[in-house]
Amino acid sequence: MNIISVIVAIAALVIGAAVAWFYSQKNAKSKASEILEKARMEAQVLKNEEVLKGKEEGMNIKNAAEKQANQRLAQVQSNEAKLKQREINLNQQQGDMQRRRNELDTLKLNLDNQTAVLDERKKEVDKMEKSVRETLEHVSGLSAEEAKEKLVESLKDEAKTAAASYINDIMDDAKLTANKEAKRIVVETIQRVATETAIENAVTVFHIDNDEIKGRIIGREGRNIRALEAATGVEIVVDDTPEAIVISGFDPVRREIARLALHQLVADGRIHPARIEEVVNKVRKQVEDEVIETGKRTAIDLGIHGLHPELIRLIGKMKYRSSYGQNLLQHSRETANLCAVMASELGLNPKKARRAGLLHDIGKVPDDEPELPHALLGMKLAEKYKEKADICNAIGAHHDEQEATSMYAPIVQVCDAISGARPGARREVVEAYIKRLNDLEHLALSYPGVVKTYAIQAGRELRVIVGADKISDAETEKLSTEIAQKIQDELTYPGQVRITVIRETRAVSYAK
Repeated sequence: MNIISVIVAIAALVIGAAVAWFYSQKNAKSKASEILEKARMEAQVLKNEEVLKGKEEGMNIKNAAEKQANQRLAQVQSNEAKLKQREINLNQQQGDMQRRRNELDTLKLNLDNQTAVLDERKKEVDKMEKSVRETLEHVSGLSAEEAKEKLVESLKDEAKTAAASYINDIMDDAKLTANKEAKRIVVETIQRVATETAIENAVTVFHIDNDEIKGRIIGREGRNIRALEAATGVEIVVDDTPEAIVISGFDPVRREIARLALHQLVADGRIHPARIEEVVNKVRKQVEDEVIETGKRTAIDLGIHGLHPELIRLIGKMKYRSSYGQNLLQHSRETANLCAVMASELGLNPKKARRAGLLHDIGKVPDDEPELPHALLGMKLAEKYKEKADICNAIGAHHDEQEATSMYAPIVQVCDAISGARPGARREVVEAYIKRLNDLEHLALSYPGVVKTYAIQAGRELRVIVGADKISDAETEKLSTEIAQKIQDELTYPGQVRITVIRETRAVSYAK
């Protein structure tokens, strides 16, 4: 019973489970159908949305393409308009060129006609000249060649007679006035050296506190002053000038050594021949060291390298030399800087120009005194110490004493004149300076045919402009020589004066 009831119970459970499973399968299918239907509807909605988006993007792309096409069309139309305008301009230019070509053809035709007329007139003039010559030959009974020969012979005889007479007069006058002329030349040479300049170049004044020191400097029977003069090579002038002793000598370095030695002797108080010789030797060594140091410092300041030690020493010696009151070292430095600036403006090497400007007056401070102009002496010194050829030429040609073969030579010449001629560079009485320039100009104006005169470069050059219709080319050379000779005879001036006579012919027309 129990087993049957268990079996029945199990069967009931199985049947119940089967019934439950059947109903659950039916509900699952129903839900699955609903889910599929819902998914199908959502897919349709998404599909419709994507189709709408695609259509919208297609419309946007179409609109952008149409806009770009319109822009390109507008650009093409603009280019076409520009091309049409250029074509119009070219047509106008061609028309202008054709019109000008026609005008040139007309002018050429007129010129040909005028040339033909001039040729005809020239033939007529030649005929008239031939007729006049034949008439003259008929009247005189001589041919043109015979008349020319007779005229030349007569002029030659007259010239020989006049030249012989002139030579005799010159010789007689020279015999009578030779002594007077020699004195005049000597006096003129002395007058060319200004008194102030001579004092500056030959004398140094040593100031003392009281006149009692003069006796100690002279010493017993003059032994101290003689020892000082022998040691320094200068002349010591002790006179009645209050509180001053004059040191005289042509060498500025010697004068400086004597001045410094006197200063040390007076400050020390021990003045006797042995002490004088010791102090002078010591001071000479100091001055030589200072000269070399000054030369080195100058070269470094100007950026000049590779100078020979002897050239450096000569540059230092410039410190103790002056020209017309202008310190030679300052003048050389100024000239060097001016040369560098001018060379830079001209596209040349400023270092070379500065080097040539610094060394251009090196011939004024040699150890010996050869009879050579300072420019040529400076060139020889530069060649001796292995300076380059263009530098040496610039040094030698800066006073036109040698032909300039380098571009640096005229630069040095001009800058030397600028430094020496600028106001305040050199001490000279203004009234005398202006009077000398006026005398130069008035002297040249006194000659016939001279139109204008200009004294330039501080009186070192005189430009004379003559009338082309009054003086021939051959006469200009004669006029230049005559003016130079008259300046030498009548005027006093430093250095030399260059006379340049200018004759030119100008043809002026006006285009209306």
